[in-house]
Amino acid sequence: MFGKIRYYLLPAVLAFSTVSCLDKYPSDAMTFDESIQTVDDVNLAVIGIYDAFKSSYLYSGALTLLPDIQTDLVYGINNNTNVYGEVWRWNDILSTNTDIEGVYGSLYDVVNRCNFLLDRVDAVRESTTDDDQLDKLDQCCGETYFARALAYSELIKLFCKPYEKDRDMTQELGVILTEHYGGDETMTRSDLKASYEFVINDLDRAAELLKVEDDYEGSLYDLEYFCEYTVYALRARVALYMQDWDAAIEYSSKVIDSGYYALSSSTLMATSSQSYYQYMWSYDTSTEIIWKVAFTINSYGGALGQVFANYDMVSFRPDYVPAAWVLNLYDASDLRYDAFFSNITTGYTHGLTWPLLIKYFGNEQFISYNIYHVTMPKVFRLSEQYLIRAEAYVQNGRYGDAGDDIASIRRARYSSFSGSVSMSEDDAMDIIEEERVKELYMEGFRLNDLKRWHKGFEREPQEQSLSNGSSLKVEADDPLFVWPIPQHELDSPGSEVQPNESNK
Repeated sequence: MFGKIRYYLLPAVLAFSTVSCLDKYPSDAMTFDESIQTVDDVNLAVIGIYDAFKSSYLYSGALTLLPDIQTDLVYGINNNTNVYGEVWRWNDILSTNTDIEGVYGSLYDVVNRCNFLLDRVDAVRESTTDDDQLDKLDQCCGETYFARALAYSELIKLFCKPYEKDRDMTQELGVILTEHYGGDETMTRSDLKASYEFVINDLDRAAELLKVEDDYEGSLYDLEYFCEYTVYALRARVALYMQDWDAAIEYSSKVIDSGYYALSSSTLMATSSQSYYQYMWSYDTSTEIIWKVAFTINSYGGALGQVFANYDMVSFRPDYVPAAWVLNLYDASDLRYDAFFSNITTGYTHGLTWPLLIKYFGNEQFISYNIYHVTMPKVFRLSEQYLIRAEAYVQNGRYGDAGDDIASIRRARYSSFSGSVSMSEDDAMDIIEEERVKELYMEGFRLNDLKRWHKGFEREPQEQSLSNGSSLKVEADDPLFVWPIPQHELDSPGSEVQPNESNK
């Protein structure tokens, strides 16, 4: 019922220039009336949308790495290359930062591709009579609505303040919303409430169009394309960010209780040397992956593990190493530690020996071709859904249910576990925070978690850490928790885009 992924790249939108990321047609694009005339054209356009998610500015690079590097999870070490250094030092996060520009532009590239397709698909539908082809069009539209919702959800997460359900969110800046490609919409930011409503509306449409048949008996895990449960996974995440605890429980439960996914065990063996959990990181396949960005040997995105290893087949020269406080969170029986970290002597003259992050060392099949540090981004995993539901349970005062969800994760990750987690009003959110750090380490969640919890952080120097940035205290609600709007967007002709506090 779902098509296989093929890779096809539509003409790219001009993302990084003096024009807006939502400007009209790129100079190398086909004209509107010449494009997307058949169902096959629509299918190819959807494949182009999937392909856009491979950008190294998105899940295989800056979108995943920067929100964690900016916080307290890693330390830059002496003699590193200074990659992402402006963001790690915190006080140099500028509207001209090329990585932030890249994230912003690449997300709006996805939006533009989606709008381009949705503007043209009705004409294709009117000329199509075959029921199977019409069903294919519905599926393609569902995938497109979801892709647009996903891109906008990330823009909101990074470039907007946190959502507060007990405040008027129409008074807070959202993102530039557009439903048409090259349309006449005013280049201005919507409010935060409307921005989230736009995402939810797209998700509702996607859910209807991507329904899994009631009698479907196949598998849905490890998907490279979107389905009904991918929609629910994002809907749960968005509900958590909106403090809609009931909806967060509802939609995460749809995923958890579906029976299509299972947490990967850290004790059961996939091979003679790797557990199923280790295998997920080494081969990018698992029963708990809800959606991943698909790579092939000949077509892949960025290298998530590069800055944590910089392995040149001789030595390791990482730019960033895990924070000691993170390493100390893991219990002795927590097998995530060995899946994520390995004690290695670096090749620097200072000879630092430290537990380096090997979670993203690379897909073993790619490594066999001497392609290191490339791993397929696992954008939605079942464990995050348990964490979403546990936090929502806590906010609703259901501490026993929250403890059961944390216990479910630990049973899959520990060598031995008693089977229960006791939580109370006094310690529940501390447990949630620690579990999110341990389970989602360097997957791009930390900055937004601190922002929505209204928490700051503090770094203290550790062995061979850079002096500039290692001693840092950031207060809650610092303006730089919200990234600056890229300067080229503010300066583009006709722009009425309002800046963030971090732009000033």
